[in-house]
Amino acid sequence: MPLEVTLVSADRRVWSGEASQVIARTVDGDIGILGGHAPLLAVLAEGEIRIRPTGGEDVVARLDGGFLSVEHDRVTVVSDTASLGSGSAR
Repeated sequence: MPLEVTLVSADRRVWSGEASQVIARTVDGDIGILGGHAPLLAVLAEGEIRIRPTGGEDVVARLDGGFLSVEHDRVTVVSDTASLGSGSAR
């Protein structure tokens, strides 16, 4: 079951689309989100978020913190600033 992911910064939508997985760094550690995940609200730490689109290369963005919410296979990521990087492995 694909996820509908939206990544926004304070001034714009950075990325949106369907994904099979989202990996993010929270203040409590890394978390992986797959389809069917339980509802969740997490505080993000400064670092990377990795989105695995259903087609194409991974999308990697650098965040300065923020929050992530999951509900009904919709993932919303909000950060003051977010910049897209390459899809290369960590």
